[in-house]
Amino acid sequence: MARICDLTGKRAITGHSISFSNKKNKRKFNPNLHKKKFYVPELGEWISLKVSTSALRTIDKIGISAAIEKAIKKGKI
Repeated sequence: MARICDLTGKRAITGHSISFSNKKNKRKFNPNLHKKKFYVPELGEWISLKVSTSALRTIDKIGISAAIEKAIKKGKI
């Protein structure tokens, strides 16, 4: 299962884990993803998406249909 948000396209980024002695080790920062079902009134059905918490806030603000259209315009879907 890929750790990529279905709406925003957020994915894991790399960075360093820094110890007290300032030694740097590679690590991965994964996005905060959740599997969630959304009801789309235009389609009249439920869809299941893996979305980041920032995408959930966007969906709450503008609605699922507008969020999907916005993602399609940006080329994320």
